[in-house]
Amino acid sequence: MSVELRNVSCVYAPGTPYETRAVTELSLTIRDGEFAGVMGKTGCGKSTMIQLIAGLMRPSGGQILLDGQDINGKNFDRDGLRRRVGVVFQFPEIQLFETTVKRDVAFGLRHFGWTEEEKESSVREALERMGFSYEAVKDKSPLGFSGGEKRRLAVAGVLAARPELLILDEPLAGLDPLGREALLTLLGELNRDGTTILMVSHDADTLAEYADRIILLKDGRLFRDGPAAEVFADYDALKDNGIGVCRVREAAEALRRRGWEIPAGTVRYGQLLDEIAGRWRQ
Repeated sequence: MSVELRNVSCVYAPGTPYETRAVTELSLTIRDGEFAGVMGKTGCGKSTMIQLIAGLMRPSGGQILLDGQDINGKNFDRDGLRRRVGVVFQFPEIQLFETTVKRDVAFGLRHFGWTEEEKESSVREALERMGFSYEAVKDKSPLGFSGGEKRRLAVAGVLAARPELLILDEPLAGLDPLGREALLTLLGELNRDGTTILMVSHDADTLAEYADRIILLKDGRLFRDGPAAEVFADYDALKDNGIGVCRVREAAEALRRRGWEIPAGTVRYGQLLDEIAGRWRQ
């Protein structure tokens, strides 16, 4: 599934003293099968952008196209949008409310027209992908689990719909190292299986390792867009604009300034280790 934004703008409280322009003439395309990371300082428009893509808000101007169709057009299938696009908000565990895990994970499927067998199969698959035993947890209250487990249950509720595009807003916030690693491994698997991933995060290290592409926003506008190696290579521009740079890039830059011939596009741990090892072999 591809998503295209054409000159999209979004203004909050227009015509009032509280008018705020969150996104301004934003144009970009999320290609089918991509793993794209979105970064920028707080207030740059990241959360607004993903809500616009998910159809949770309407733009003040411009178009958002899903496989070439305007999602805000008069005849667009909004139910189809909800089936195809899944959103994991920051701290999704606070949205758990049903009496059992099974009912909570299946809640979003109630209007899909699926049979009970199809719903159960999808719920089972989603829970197992998140590391749970379906039989062991299906009848338990979702509120009785630990914080990290609740996060995984909430994500399972989104995955149960088998979205083609998965949007995540700071999904790693508050997770312990094992929980982070498990979620990132799952996202990598989903992406390899064909799911398009759009992930908002302040964690430059994670996006450098996992994302094919980095989209940087500044003041509601597109600031940089391209492969992680190219975007993070512009070290001075990112630092000057208060945008995080991954630690590998920081280390590579420090070595470069000490005379080491480290390529500017070195942004992943494996790349840096190879460069250092290659130097010692010389």
